[in-house]
Amino acid sequence: MTGSLSRSLGTTDAVLIGLGSMIGAGVFGAFAPAASAAGSLLLVGLCLAGIVAYANATSSAQLAAAYPVSGGSYVYGRERLGPWWGFFAGWAFVVGKTASCAAMALTFAAYAVPSAWRTPVAVVAVFALAAVNYRGVTRTARATRIMVPIVLAVLALVVVANLTGGAAQPTAFDVPHGWYGVAQSAGLLFFAFAGYARIATMGEEVRDPARAIPRAIVLALGIALGVYLVVGVSLLLTLGPARLAASTAPLSDAVRSAGWDWAAPVVRVGAAVAALGALLALLAGIGRTSLAMARGGDLPAWLGAVHPRFHVPHRAEVAVAVAAAGLVIAVDLRGAIGFSSFGVLLYYLVANLAAFTQGGADRRYPRFLQVIGAVGCVALAATLPLSSVLAGVAVLAAGLAYRLLARPR
Repeated sequence: MTGSLSRSLGTTDAVLIGLGSMIGAGVFGAFAPAASAAGSLLLVGLCLAGIVAYANATSSAQLAAAYPVSGGSYVYGRERLGPWWGFFAGWAFVVGKTASCAAMALTFAAYAVPSAWRTPVAVVAVFALAAVNYRGVTRTARATRIMVPIVLAVLALVVVANLTGGAAQPTAFDVPHGWYGVAQSAGLLFFAFAGYARIATMGEEVRDPARAIPRAIVLALGIALGVYLVVGVSLLLTLGPARLAASTAPLSDAVRSAGWDWAAPVVRVGAAVAALGALLALLAGIGRTSLAMARGGDLPAWLGAVHPRFHVPHRAEVAVAVAAAGLVIAVDLRGAIGFSSFGVLLYYLVANLAAFTQGGADRRYPRFLQVIGAVGCVALAATLPLSSVLAGVAVLAAGLAYRLLARPR
């Protein structure tokens, strides 16, 4: 059974869902591996990631205004470049974002429970939030409205503690892997931005999508970049690049280093809430891309069903939850971040190529932004850890082989 999704989201909901997708495990977990790669030039990597994200965001906004339907770059690639490009984008998105779901669930469990309980609790979190999405997108937006202010308040607490607690001081300049490490840090930190165009996959559920979607994407990205820069500066000043790189919970360690021990449990709660908020929004986005791919014949048709009461792609969301839970059992957090960034960067590569072909009334941004976005996506993907690149290539190749064999039937 197929049907239409409910248009129940406004611009504010869209911005909050975008922020909920971004300000999650990324800001609480990605700074440490990025500091290991870039050292003192961590903030340069963050700015590079932000530049690529902005270019990608303008492409997604331009395309979403012209094609306000579920599916994101899967639809854009099919319409502008051809069916194989669309499948490549959709499969990269599903694979990369499913890895993101695993990362968010693992981050939640790492902050919430002792180590022995982390894997089962992470699996329970995936299925619990999939159940929330199953009940309808308005509940997703309502939950995100609650989570985003909590997370922003916790990040503000971290910054104030770091800058006023007596530990902030200049640190020695250290760039352990040169400019290659800076580029790798940008690829890892891109994970923290990857939800900025999340709302573009929900084009059928936003009121006045041609106006609301472009505004929401750019607003959400700008707010997140500002937050990350402030947090990154405070972490480098308080911990320094070496201690930051070695930390498994850098924001919690930073407030302790600043002498605010009482704030460490608050930060742990904030991290758990952030991861849950991002997981909630991610599960919805993957389900809707899977819905669009099923409608297009690139995934089994039964995944294209929309629930008659809740107006959500319920079968696709259940399938995504099962896959994400499997990854929780199979991967660790840092591996999930690299694997996720690889898939999502290739997804946005297709978005930039598709937006480059638009002209006339559909063109909202200059073409040089699409060139920057496409080149940036390829460069950042290539500099990610080798294991993430090899795993990503293998899984994407398997998906393309599946389409080659199954599509003629």
